[in-house]
Amino acid sequence: MQPLELLAPARTADIGIAAIDCGADAVYIAGPAFGARQAAGNSVEDIARLCEYAHRFGARIYATVNTLIYEEELEEARQLILALDKAGADALIVQDPAVLQLAEGTSLVMHASTQCAIRTPEKARFTESLGYGRLVLERELSLEQIKSIRSAVEAELEFFVHGALCVCYSGQCYLSEYLTGRSANRGECAQACRSLYDLEDASGKVLVRNKALLSLKDYNLLHRLQDLADAGVVSFKIEGRLKSESYVRNVVKAYSEALDALVARFPDRYRRASFGAVRGGFVPDLAKTFNRGYTELFLDGRRGRWSSMDAPKSMGEYIGTVKRVTREGLVVEAARAELRLSNGDGLAFVAPNGAITGFRADVCEGLTVRCKRVEGLREGMPLYRNISAAFEKELSAARPERVLQADVRFRLKDGQAEAVATSEDGRTVTVKARADFDAARDREKMLETVKVQLRKRSGRYAFAVSDTKAEGAVPFMPASFLNGLRRTLAEELDRLPVKALPLRQGAVDPEVRLRGALSYKANAANSLDHALYERRGATAVEEAYELTHRPDAELMRSKYCLRHELGLCPKQKKGTKAEPLYLLNGGRRLRLDFHCAVCEMTVTTA
Repeated sequence: MQPLELLAPARTADIGIAAIDCGADAVYIAGPAFGARQAAGNSVEDIARLCEYAHRFGARIYATVNTLIYEEELEEARQLILALDKAGADALIVQDPAVLQLAEGTSLVMHASTQCAIRTPEKARFTESLGYGRLVLERELSLEQIKSIRSAVEAELEFFVHGALCVCYSGQCYLSEYLTGRSANRGECAQACRSLYDLEDASGKVLVRNKALLSLKDYNLLHRLQDLADAGVVSFKIEGRLKSESYVRNVVKAYSEALDALVARFPDRYRRASFGAVRGGFVPDLAKTFNRGYTELFLDGRRGRWSSMDAPKSMGEYIGTVKRVTREGLVVEAARAELRLSNGDGLAFVAPNGAITGFRADVCEGLTVRCKRVEGLREGMPLYRNISAAFEKELSAARPERVLQADVRFRLKDGQAEAVATSEDGRTVTVKARADFDAARDREKMLETVKVQLRKRSGRYAFAVSDTKAEGAVPFMPASFLNGLRRTLAEELDRLPVKALPLRQGAVDPEVRLRGALSYKANAANSLDHALYERRGATAVEEAYELTHRPDAELMRSKYCLRHELGLCPKQKKGTKAEPLYLLNGGRRLRLDFHCAVCEMTVTTA
């Protein structure tokens, strides 16, 4: 039976704990350095606290050590890896292969980050051969491409299913470094893809003004989990290590419920990768959380409208149009009859110049909103709600709980009570106690009371009673006695470590070889990288772009095609040639080239 894992992001340990409570099977989180999100670092002590909590449910913690590591940082990285191992982390998510050598002697499993740009069977085989137990695939792949990679490797496959999309193939975006000196491969991305650009043709004619031309919608594969599982994906990853706790809780609960439904449909084929059921809490709603509009990207091998050029920030749910602007605020023409506005809602619209303007609804009375004067707001404008105050209140108040199932068998003989509990992960404990009480008047009613008292909740365990047997006279056992048995069972179970499902260990295969020279796209940033690639047959290894800044470098390569998005593709418009176009921003000029044979777009310096 194949375990399926829901992998959640965590900016902090507390967000990670919230994700576990909402159904995550694993959490990925950064330590104090090398975490690919400079604003999302955590102390090793906090990661240890998160590990301790997650491991109660057999859930896993993956530490991100997924930046390029410079020569002078190798020892610092090694010390961090040793500390993360000691803290209880289960695996490392890795971009720089030097980490594999630095982690030798630890118990940590190695996962190849999406920054490793794995999008072909050949790249997958080579990456696996370095010792990775899991490969995190490129987001831009189709189901057929995923299947071909699945057939080529033994490693587990992980795939993003929700959240922000990079327009570039992961790990090979150098645009931020070129424009600002902030490397995406070093966790410092300036998000140039969300910036506003003008678009010109070769003659200088302006085709588009002031749009976020490289900005993509957000991924949402909530209804494609079965397709991905059937294609060989075992870990479903949510993007968002910079997102808020309410965002993580909402998205995790939505996907956890979807995975539970998938497992329920195919109980002989799939199971969840951790233990414990999520009980109670809010009803998730992905429309009410941060998004730029949703897309399934290239999953079906077809192009669609992927761009969010009009809304590079979160617009939220469409609620209607501005019916009237008043001195006190505005009146909304609702898009649906059931729309309800709440005090404190966050509203947004797109101004004529393309800028997104957001404002708070101070007081809402029906569809009338009182608020401060909003510059640029006009009648007829589409209106969006990017913060639902009522939903955020529900998220905060209705917190789900995660409980472990345990079965109890009760025996009574010669005044000795014995309760045996077996948890869903296979731990078994026995508690015995003398039941020196007067005989019960009604034997069957007493045994029924035993069931009622023992199947209550204790700690994080939800007990069920599968069997009660008694030989001879049955004493009248008070509720306090039976409750004490149940609490002791929970305490004894807690003394035993949860029997977590094993992670796949990687294996080094030196027979898988490289051919020819490696370019700057290999991201070799230290001597360990160079030595590794040379041992595997590389005839030459170029330094990473961050160390050379070669002027002719390809700054970005993408499955996203701006010509296609704007209806300027030769396949869409006969007579059109795939000539270069140019992006302009702040006096900087970038060239777009269109490679129709492989249906890709590249960005270089003009």
